[in-house]
Amino acid sequence: MAFKTLAALLAVVGSLQVASAALTRRVACPDGKNTATNAACCSLFAVRDDIQKNLFNNAQCNAEAHEALRLTFHDGIAISNKAGNVGGADGSIMLFSDVETKFHANIGLDEVVAQQKPFVAKHNISAADFIQFAGAVAVSNCPGAPRLPFFLGRKVATSAAPDGLVPEPFHPVAQILDRFADAGPVGFEDVEVVWALSAHTIAAANDVDPTTPGTPFDSTPGIFDTQFFLETQLRGTTFTGKGDPQGEVESAIKGVMRLQSDHLLARDTRTNCEWQSFVNNPQKLHDRFIDAWLKISLLGNDQDAMIDCSEVIPVPKTINVQATFPPSLSNKDVEQACADTPFPTLGTAPGAATSVAPVKRN
Repeated sequence: MAFKTLAALLAVVGSLQVASAALTRRVACPDGKNTATNAACCSLFAVRDDIQKNLFNNAQCNAEAHEALRLTFHDGIAISNKAGNVGGADGSIMLFSDVETKFHANIGLDEVVAQQKPFVAKHNISAADFIQFAGAVAVSNCPGAPRLPFFLGRKVATSAAPDGLVPEPFHPVAQILDRFADAGPVGFEDVEVVWALSAHTIAAANDVDPTTPGTPFDSTPGIFDTQFFLETQLRGTTFTGKGDPQGEVESAIKGVMRLQSDHLLARDTRTNCEWQSFVNNPQKLHDRFIDAWLKISLLGNDQDAMIDCSEVIPVPKTINVQATFPPSLSNKDVEQACADTPFPTLGTAPGAATSVAPVKRN
């Protein structure tokens, strides 16, 4: 009797598996090369292949990729609960570029917007969706990065976002946290601000100090790793250029820029322990960045009314990289602000201290 019961159970399980497979049957795309779970996602394969070749120089984690990621944030964060939640990830920074790229916080984005506009026109995709799609594809080119989700079907802006909604590196911590908390109907908690700043592991600055364009925020700008969270906690000793520009503080490594906002958030009582928790914790880095990026990429939109096209995003190269102290530096150079948890035990990178090269445009 037991055997018959087990056999019957296995038969039911098999039937459910077949039914599940039928429900998730893939659609053949018109290009004859790809399939998708939803036909609406088919057009994105051509967009992906085009930008990988012609925007990201054959799928590189390059300056264009860094700027594409920056653009996703600057478009999405421009929404305010206090102002009625008009705006968000709606493409306004591209559709009204003559207005928004003149905002101080958006300096330098006129170049990436100009680069991306022809792809939007060529592929008949909305600016709102393209900005976030290009950002997700860009991140996939960086070894060690998580595969970001992408949902299709954002609302499209009918007017420019107001000025003053994008946090700047010279803003005090309280102002930055308040701005994030006001972004969208729910807003961001203090720890979520730290999650969002994980993007700085593959970021660089062109306009904080215009004399040193392409200056990265950590010593491994081509790798999505936790080095950024380590290096921002080291005692600063040098500026990237000759001056002391607004929004920059001294960095521990020559050729690496430290933003004032990153420096302060790494030491503020509201965020310092969360900041430290990312050091040498790549799984947390992946999980929390996915959470923060998805939230930003959907600001002002209803995810339930959109189509999940995450399968079109390439799978990033997996690497195993441990955070290490830069050459000649050690635990004695850490300005530890979190009193709750000991600082992680780390090794030191081999070799003499060197200058980090800027991230150049192709």
